[in-house]
Amino acid sequence: MESVDFKEEVKKSESKFNKEIHTEIVRAGKRTYFFDVKSTRNDEYYLTITESKKRFDENGKFHFEKHKLFLYKEDFDKFADSLQDAVNYIRKNQPQRENIPKVEKIEEKIEVVAEPAKDFSDIEFEDI
Repeated sequence: MESVDFKEEVKKSESKFNKEIHTEIVRAGKRTYFFDVKSTRNDEYYLTITESKKRFDENGKFHFEKHKLFLYKEDFDKFADSLQDAVNYIRKNQPQRENIPKVEKIEEKIEVVAEPAKDFSDIEFEDI
């Protein structure tokens, strides 16, 4: 988990709207989560939670698909309680998958044997 603090930069900033105060970054496989503490015009802090996923289009170019959630301080306790309850429920009630084998990292040693080609003639570049 990474942490970035913008508080000093905010003091220097002219903008009074959507000031970024602090960021926590969680990299989770193909997803990255950003927990951004921001400030309103009235200097009230709120939290944005962003899920970012790297996607590829038909041409092979990538873009980031983002989903945002805005959470205000009057909802922090209810949100945190419900999140903790949901996580506890999953940990307690998640069915065990007995028939799915564990995936282990398998390293194979591949031996490359160089043999001379049999069906080719020995031609010099000047012969062409």
